[in-house]
Amino acid sequence: MLGKALLFDRAFLYIWKKKKMITSIRLITLEINTHTLENKILNGKNEIVLNQFLRLGENRFDLEIVFDIPFKKVRNHDFNWITPFVGFKACEFAPKILQLENDFFVQANCNIGIWEIKDLKTLLWRFNPEYSTPLTNFKGKSNEKSIISATGLDLLDKTIALLFSKENSIEFSRSKIPFSAVACFTDHCDFDTINNLKTQRELFKMSNIKVTKGFFLNNYSKRENASYEENKEELDFWKNDGHELAYHSLSQSIKSVEKSIEDFKLFSPPFNNTPVWIDHGYQPYNFSLYKENNIDEIEYCNTLTQKNISILWNYIDSGNGTEGVINQMNTSDFTLKSYYNGIKKLPFNQRISLLIKNIMFHYYADEKKIRLYKNLASTFKRIIKKKSFKGVFVFFKDSFSVLKPLISVLLNWNYHKKIPYKYAKYSPIVFKHKIGQKYFYVFQTLEIIDFKTTLSKKNIQKLIDEKGVFIGHTYFSAPMKYHTGRVFREEDKIDDLVKENFLNLGISIKENKIWNPLLSEFVNYVSGFEKVVLDVDNNGRIVVIETGNLIFRQIE
Repeated sequence: MLGKALLFDRAFLYIWKKKKMITSIRLITLEINTHTLENKILNGKNEIVLNQFLRLGENRFDLEIVFDIPFKKVRNHDFNWITPFVGFKACEFAPKILQLENDFFVQANCNIGIWEIKDLKTLLWRFNPEYSTPLTNFKGKSNEKSIISATGLDLLDKTIALLFSKENSIEFSRSKIPFSAVACFTDHCDFDTINNLKTQRELFKMSNIKVTKGFFLNNYSKRENASYEENKEELDFWKNDGHELAYHSLSQSIKSVEKSIEDFKLFSPPFNNTPVWIDHGYQPYNFSLYKENNIDEIEYCNTLTQKNISILWNYIDSGNGTEGVINQMNTSDFTLKSYYNGIKKLPFNQRISLLIKNIMFHYYADEKKIRLYKNLASTFKRIIKKKSFKGVFVFFKDSFSVLKPLISVLLNWNYHKKIPYKYAKYSPIVFKHKIGQKYFYVFQTLEIIDFKTTLSKKNIQKLIDEKGVFIGHTYFSAPMKYHTGRVFREEDKIDDLVKENFLNLGISIKENKIWNPLLSEFVNYVSGFEKVVLDVDNNGRIVVIETGNLIFRQIE
């Protein structure tokens, strides 16, 4: 043992004399202040001390690490080695491992933050960069949408380090089934009725799929929606079948602001543990609106805590699922190129309409542009329905503001088509946000409207091959005819191809190729990534000090 440790130290001394491994480490803060940090490898470990340069609560900064030796390989999100390339990113749930040309493995001692390759000798270790933890806020009478960043973890007490080993590195599974894919469904109950609830439940029992099912607690709706108040027995059957129920706010329609807030503060949870809250509509007590309605942050935190709510969703999707678009860990799924390839079999008019919508909502994701687009679409509908000639003038006036960004993308298509969408480029699937004095988990979703293409055999195999992840944002009971890939072909009748897709997915789940967790199960498991701690032992091997209760394996 001692002899091997001496050999390890001597190898490092030799390499240190020839090349320094790391040339420099710089801390770059939000104000573009830069600080040169100590660069010293001891026993295969380079600790990076942050607290002398960061202010209390400062959690957005980059570490720029320049190596003396080029990168040879980098571990990808699918747990395969690939050739390094500029712009490569590794999010919190992906391996942070690379190999240098001298065959040394380099690994982060923890999974927090994001790795990004700046050039083939420079690594950025990024903490809370813009769009890595996006949250939706609605403001004003017209509920204008703005995107803010979550309040990240306090990093002053964290020990950040790079580990070096000739022997091995270690990677962690995102799935309880070791290194398998993950398929998780969250469903919005906007169109649920007692009849289609039964039909949905029968489908999932037949296919052995478990879902996190949104439900309305109160029977207050402009249409005949199911609710726990009126349909307790059926929703209890969902629980008994192993599904998870999640609050979809509290009712389908909105009461007065005062009555809504009173309902929120006073409602009694129907179950002991219902931790998931999915915002619905513009309910005044929603996560996305509570500040706008002057609900005190501490009071809001206490209400959520008292109701045992700890996991939140508020209107952020990575993109729209289609053929070739399913894996939220794979940022190349969320580009205009991938989306267009997925819809190119559709009729021309439908294809162009969907592409334009994707450019506005996901590529630009700019609320001013989206509002202009929505106004233009609304004006066009009025012209068609009401034959309004006055609307024609408004339509042409507004169309120039919408056409300009669209033309910019189309004229430079080869450049724009490869750029990951703004809210998908860092794969922010699950992250923490502080409300009051408590941290809550926020999750991001893949919108699934077309179940024929998104859950096709080809797509499910892609998910399996990539050991990928999706958290579906679905409306299983959506009746809209223009959703050609919807679950229900007719009222209470499941589409045959959609049924076949769910049955195929169920087979892959049964064969342990895919883990199908409830949302709270998935969040509880992957929360372990923030607890992981690694080190280098006396034999020069990277070892796990704290597992975070995650499954892991050696790479040698």
